[in-house]
Amino acid sequence: MDVAVITGGAGGMGLATARIMGRDHKVVLADVDQGRLDAAVAQLAEVGIDAGSAVCDITQRASVDALLQQAGEAGRVRAVVHAAGVSPQMGNPDFIVRVNAIGTINVALACLAIATDGFALVNVASFAGHTAPGPLVSKRRNALALTDPERFAAKLTAAAKLGPASLSPGFAYGLSKQFVIWYSAKMAAAFGAKGARILSVSPGSFDTAMGRLEIKSGSDRLLKVAALKRFGTPQEMAELLAFCASTRAGYLTGTDVLNDGGTKAGLTLRTMLTLARG
Repeated sequence: MDVAVITGGAGGMGLATARIMGRDHKVVLADVDQGRLDAAVAQLAEVGIDAGSAVCDITQRASVDALLQQAGEAGRVRAVVHAAGVSPQMGNPDFIVRVNAIGTINVALACLAIATDGFALVNVASFAGHTAPGPLVSKRRNALALTDPERFAAKLTAAAKLGPASLSPGFAYGLSKQFVIWYSAKMAAAFGAKGARILSVSPGSFDTAMGRLEIKSGSDRLLKVAALKRFGTPQEMAELLAFCASTRAGYLTGTDVLNDGGTKAGLTLRTMLTLARG
């Protein structure tokens, strides 16, 4: 049986995705906390899914390599859903950039090293990546990630800190997720040369533990402009992630799929300013 690896697999979206992909894959969950992994594996066992697990720090390339090596012992690693990440309420700009941006680089490069025909990497980006402050976004800075990831991370963190300190974590989050979208597109040719795919999926406001944390920073106010006046469910996100990682989406690569309940469609400059003022 083919193997599907899910980083952030003990979280809401990751675990929900494992429930779907576990129907026709051996799933291996990755997280930084063994206790969370044990609980997630137990939940999957209750619905008849025999999952493996591995503690993995995505900010360390060696840790990601070890994860994929372990997963490969169970079969051919055919798909990776990279759902691990942190939000503005979970750390300072340095930490957010390292997890979201450097972590994505590490996962992508480790996946590229093992990718074969039919492989797919789906990176979880964010609606925030589509609305990152334009003056702070730089494709030239993003391109540094291809040659000097540490210098890129330093410059991205510095850009996030240009505004008020209270806004820096949010800027770091938006810029890091904008990078995930850009990087997933940029790496498509390299994956394509191996018959493999890479793309990103951008959630809007979802009812997960991480999503509920962001209510503190006003994420629920976005529902005022969304077409669907509710939070998305982890299951709704999981269905999309699992499809994008499946062979049914075999021609989908180098792009981002925005799954935000019509939030971006309802945003105007006036509404953005109104939301910013609270």
